[in-house]
Amino acid sequence: MALPNSLRISTTPYELEFIACEEEIEIIPQFSMERIRLLSGVYGPFRPPGRARIPLWLAVHLKSRRKCHIVPPTWLSVDILQQKLNEETSNEHFSELPFRYVEISKVLLDAASDDLDVPDKIRSLLKDIREARQAKSRDGLRELDHIHTRMQNICSMEINEIRPFFSMAMNVLTKLTPSKQEEEEEPFDMPVHTGTDTFSAMDESMDTDW
Repeated sequence: MALPNSLRISTTPYELEFIACEEEIEIIPQFSMERIRLLSGVYGPFRPPGRARIPLWLAVHLKSRRKCHIVPPTWLSVDILQQKLNEETSNEHFSELPFRYVEISKVLLDAASDDLDVPDKIRSLLKDIREARQAKSRDGLRELDHIHTRMQNICSMEINEIRPFFSMAMNVLTKLTPSKQEEEEEPFDMPVHTGTDTFSAMDESMDTDW
């Protein structure tokens, strides 16, 4: 997924993945070691077959060297993702998912698909969930007024995707909406033309390859 250069005013998906790699995840180490101290905290001890919690970036590094198995989070399973998909398609509100579920799931599917149950099915469900949530994001922007919009439970990647359009729309609506003082002095009506170019560009920018 990539935003057009003209709209690249927020963090990139790669930067969001980098941030998400600071999230902690469980591993089953294949080595023995006492606690280690990193800038982000103290982790360990590592004694197989016991589990340990470490940052995602470290888990991916150890996995690449065949030093651990990554324990996927409970929400990254076929049963739970199917339940979330049903909620997304039957409810107008966003279902509750981890704030960085998009980035974490992509990292795990790329680096540790063999530690996931039915990774192809998980990838398909995640894609369907993303498409359903993107449709709700577009609907939420269509209901935007000059004061606020209400979209609860959206994740970091979704916020990042709508930020350029949200900022641009708020700036335009603020300019077109007269203040209370202006209304008292000289009320007026201004015709507003609403096109579909913005949402067409949004459709192109919100495509994610799983």
